[in-house]
Amino acid sequence: MTVLKVTGAFLIAVGIIWGLQGLGVLNWPPSSFMIAQREWTLYGTFTALIGAATLWWAMQRQRG
Repeated sequence: MTVLKVTGAFLIAVGIIWGLQGLGVLNWPPSSFMIAQREWTLYGTFTALIGAATLWWAMQRQRG
């Protein structure tokens, strides 16, 4: 279950970074093709939600 937790946390972090880059809030790295491209906000949101679901599922399996 540790692998799933790490994977979920990683997906959440990547999704947040992609979303912020898509909004033009995070301009790092400066040469990124994702900066101020709105579709990356959507991709980031979906990625973070998948990560949250993965993390939640791993936590539920650990209890049961």
